[in-house]
Parts: sequence; structure tokens; C-alpha cells
Amino acid sequence: LQLVESGGGLVQSGGSLRLSCGTSGSNLNDYAIGWFRQAPGKEREGIACISSSENSTWYHDSVKGRFTVGRDSAKNTVYLEMNSLHPADTAVYYCAAEGLFVGCVLSVSPYASWGQGTQVTVSS
Repeated sequence: LQLVESGGGLVQSGGSLRLSCGTSGSNLNDYAIGWFRQAPGKEREGIACISSSENSTWYHDSVKGRFTVGRDSAKNTVYLEMNSLHPADTAVYYCAAEGLFVGCVLSVSPYASWGQGTQVTVSS
């Protein structure tokens, strides 16, 4: 499964961005999708995920209330709506997919398929 992220860019503190994760040839509704980010010198961390079965969502405390993960089934994409961005959110953002989950997790290791990442930079 090949994933492609889009929607990254440069935004001022307090601003918003919407990232998308897409693929071709497969139905993303069949996969749990996780969103991760990696800042320079830091480990990759899971920030949000959505399950395949009931579209249940989980969030890291650092983004809870600011970020929203959801599915756009018509476009076969999963989005990450990011609001109230601040410089600490600056990172490369990745989406990942796993077809064997009942729910979803914010850990890196269970996900088998990854996108190439998209840069998000938040200026102060």
C-alpha cells in the first residue's frame, strides 16, 4: 500500500492547515490510519489515528482539542485538520496504514505502510 501525504506548508502561529493522506488502488476505509510527526532531533511520535471499523479516533494529549482526524470516503483520503498551530508543531508529518487493527494505536511499530511525509512549519 503506497500512501501520499499532501497539504503541508508554512503557516503563522495560530493558523490552520489540513493534511490529506491518499492512495490509489486500495480502499483506505479498510485500514486503520495513523498520523505521526517527527521534528529534527526527535523521535517520530503518533498524534492521531482513526480505526477502520467504527471510525473511532484517538489523539495525543499535545494535539487534543486542536487537531481532528477524519475520513473523506468520496475522495478515498484521510485528513488531519490542524488548528491553533504553534511553533512546537513544526515537523515532518506522516500518515501510516495498517489493515489488521480492530481499533488503532499511536505507536509506530504496528503500521506496515508509510507515506513519504510532508513538512509543516509554524512560524512565531
